[in-house]
Amino acid sequence: MHARRSSFIVLVAVLVLISVTAAMQNKVPADEIKSDKATIFTGKPELLQEQGAGEGPAWHPELGLLTSGEGNINVRDKEGHSSIYRQNAGSNGLMFDREGRLIICEPVRRRVTRLEQNGMTTVLAENFSGMKFNQPNDLTIDSSNRIYFSDPCYGDRSKMEMVDSEGKKIEGVYRVDPTGNVTRIIAHEVDRPNGLVVTHDDKYLFVADNNNDTANGARKLWRFDLKQDGTVDFASQKLIYDWKTTRGPDGMKLDAAGRLYVAAGINKPNPPFETAEMPTAGIYVFSPSGELLTMAPIPRDETTNCAFGGDDLKTLFVTAGGTLWKIPVATAGKPAWPQVD
Repeated sequence: MHARRSSFIVLVAVLVLISVTAAMQNKVPADEIKSDKATIFTGKPELLQEQGAGEGPAWHPELGLLTSGEGNINVRDKEGHSSIYRQNAGSNGLMFDREGRLIICEPVRRRVTRLEQNGMTTVLAENFSGMKFNQPNDLTIDSSNRIYFSDPCYGDRSKMEMVDSEGKKIEGVYRVDPTGNVTRIIAHEVDRPNGLVVTHDDKYLFVADNNNDTANGARKLWRFDLKQDGTVDFASQKLIYDWKTTRGPDGMKLDAAGRLYVAAGINKPNPPFETAEMPTAGIYVFSPSGELLTMAPIPRDETTNCAFGGDDLKTLFVTAGGTLWKIPVATAGKPAWPQVD
């Protein structure tokens, strides 16, 4: 009897260990996962470089991968050689429009610009109602070539000018029309907007709400119905996922099937506000309807952004704490430019 009891105890311990190990590998509770990871990711994350890739990955079919890092826009060519593409750019989010022109969020200069094919710079937005933007952070584009960008303020808030009629500070979302007109489409409906994505059919706008400066700050992913005129329906606001006391969502992209790949989480507590014990850093994948499908862990803090690249757009490049990673995926991405058949 004693031997059987001992064997039973050992068996239980092994099962518990397996369960804990699986949970750690998933990085999120198993009951939240709705898909087999292999149907989305076809390999493991691979480290490409140790520095220079802090944010804003954007793929160019000839140049390679552009990233924001160390104050510059850097480029990693297809052979893996890195160099400075645009020095002292002060950039964050990067995106190519449908004509292959680079759109740049410049939080240092507090503006959004476009790099023309001839090398000249066009300023798309640098103030609203006479007030300078906070820190233009990330951006997306719809099928009508309207650009949407977020304008949070991280760190020092003493230079914030953007306020409403009652003097309340605004960290909003703005739309730049092809005509050059700039419209604020979100003011106080989210806490601190970061990454943005408009779905391929222009039906929804996803907003990463990431306020990591306070204990009660939002770490949430929201979805809004997007109207034909490029404004949002506030009544439609839906919570997709809440990272609670870990680090919230940052940059995100869509694949050709409409799945959303979100950079989020942190691997170890970062007191006093990011206190979660379970490692959660990596790329979270959500279905078009908002279900969490799977998660690919990235073992560096902090996971900031991602972009599809490679000749077939089936490589997901991930920026994390200045490092650059790649993960092979089953379904190609679908950026505004370039696109593959």
